[in-house]
Amino acid sequence: MNSTEQAPTAVVPTSSTHSLGERLTQWLGGGWVLLFLVALLAFFTITQPGRFATGYNLSTLAVDAAILLVLAVGQTYVIITAGIDLSVGSVLVFASVVGTQVMLALSGADGATYGTTDAGWAVIAIGTLASILAGLLFGVINGLLVSYARIPALIVTLGTMGIALGVAQLLTNGQDVRAVPQILVDHVGNGAVAGIPVLVVIALAVALVAGIILHRTRFGRWVFAVGSSSEAARRSGVPLRAQIIKVYALAGGLAGLAAVMSVARFSTTTIGGHTADNLATISAVVLGGTSLFGGIGSILGTVIGVFIPIVLLNGFVITGIPPFWQTVAMGAVLILAVYVDQLKRRNRILS
Repeated sequence: MNSTEQAPTAVVPTSSTHSLGERLTQWLGGGWVLLFLVALLAFFTITQPGRFATGYNLSTLAVDAAILLVLAVGQTYVIITAGIDLSVGSVLVFASVVGTQVMLALSGADGATYGTTDAGWAVIAIGTLASILAGLLFGVINGLLVSYARIPALIVTLGTMGIALGVAQLLTNGQDVRAVPQILVDHVGNGAVAGIPVLVVIALAVALVAGIILHRTRFGRWVFAVGSSSEAARRSGVPLRAQIIKVYALAGGLAGLAAVMSVARFSTTTIGGHTADNLATISAVVLGGTSLFGGIGSILGTVIGVFIPIVLLNGFVITGIPPFWQTVAMGAVLILAVYVDQLKRRNRILS
């Protein structure tokens, strides 16, 4: 950005000399993500009439997006600071194991049964707190290693991704915890408020609060400052290390909340069901306009971006495409998202 300020005489090309990449970047600067999402919805609606655009399936899409959105909100904060968190899916699994085992211990139920515990809201509240704290623990560890040990975030979170999943499997001998309080499943996993699924309400509330904090508070300004230039942020008085730790802790805590939402949704810990969450959240965040280079991003963009991987995966299931192609598609979406980010960054520098 400083290079732009130091070169006032730079010649900006006219529209007739813009390269294809530059013209594409200008289009991408608008509402391209929303257009792409609409195109996906239209494609699956046309190719799968009576199956995709049904009330039940659209509700399923919204609920699935809700869990991913809570994860992606934390990822948004991390990426704005020019970091990355590959551990969110594994931390979700670990936190779900901790939370459900706490609920089981307090209710005295058999972990081999399915959704049969009669635990009340007090037990659920304690289990939820345990889950969030478990996520916070890994978030703080990530932040400490990134800020104090100066280990690249990619390496740190790749390591904690394996550790969190491994510990979760050790705690359960690799078996899902299937005994979940019935009222959690009924009132949170399957419940609704004014016709809107409770999980969606929770996710929207998280996104709203996170958006206000990011764009209207000093903490949010510091997040952008760290991502724009960590050295400049430090010199201007931002407590750099503490800020990084708080951001990763936030991502971990939200992974803990998403864990409870996942347990309520599926009535189990789904240990093997979140391997692609890190890929999905990064894709959603970058597609939503947050730059991998840091300093730029918004929660609103993430809300829109979250639906792209969700719609893709849901559409593939309905069309009968084998599951391994879902991973291929997610990888392609991530590459597209990063390419778009690079084009936009290049255009900002040139302009």
